[in-house]
Amino acid sequence: MLTLVEIRSLPRTAAFFDLDKTVIAKSSTLTFSKPFYQGGLINRRAVLRTAYAQFVFLAGGADHDQMERMREYLSALCKGWNVSQVKEIVAETLHDLIDPIIYDEAASLIEDHHTAGRDVVIVSTSGAEVVEPIGELLGADRVVATRMAVGTDGCFTGEVEYYAYGPTKAEAVKALAESEGYDLSRCYAYSDSITDVPMLSSVGHPYAVNPDRALRREAIARDWPILVFSRPVRLKRRLPALSMPARPALVAAAAVGAAAATAGLVWYASRRRTTAPV
Repeated sequence: MLTLVEIRSLPRTAAFFDLDKTVIAKSSTLTFSKPFYQGGLINRRAVLRTAYAQFVFLAGGADHDQMERMREYLSALCKGWNVSQVKEIVAETLHDLIDPIIYDEAASLIEDHHTAGRDVVIVSTSGAEVVEPIGELLGADRVVATRMAVGTDGCFTGEVEYYAYGPTKAEAVKALAESEGYDLSRCYAYSDSITDVPMLSSVGHPYAVNPDRALRREAIARDWPILVFSRPVRLKRRLPALSMPARPALVAAAAVGAAAATAGLVWYASRRRTTAPV
């Protein structure tokens, strides 16, 4: 049994979660296509195209080429969108659209990691305007997400400031470890996609969750545990602690490597926990 002094002397640890098909059952960005249409941001053709993209994503995941095409499409699609309107739409529809598709198994893991004293970090390719509110809903401590450039008029320019994808996810994880004092050999990571192998490889405890075919093969070859999440459930029905009103969030441009500092890619939630790491 560790003493309190020994527990406090242990290195800090974290659990890094991909978002889409790992924590939630769909693509976080594509899920908001209907309210974006109702808000006048996209037309009916775009709704149908995003519905098809969602189908392809759910059917078998997305490889590198598909992710690049999706990035280019979404970047062009959101050009000219008013950022404040996007945030307002996401805030108004978040609980209706995202709460029902959170995996029960993922919510339990998040709770377990917090109980063990680990930070929870959501690392997603989706845009920060979507991911940050979801991270707050889940009680995450930090969020790493893609950042779109915003013009002086408060609208997206269509340019990508920071793309949280593939190797850049791993770079962000390592930079966070350096700035926050995480011992990566004792950290955890979860993802469904072969594109996240760099992030999974950067921690001591990688897990493939609902893996695509390529990641399943990789996980088997590397002897990584494979988890199957299949039970979406509303947080209010199973986690009273996480269904309470969201805690105040602190948005900060943290010094997490040069690219991160430039893009301001990390969102910090102000959390106070009294549990000790184990």
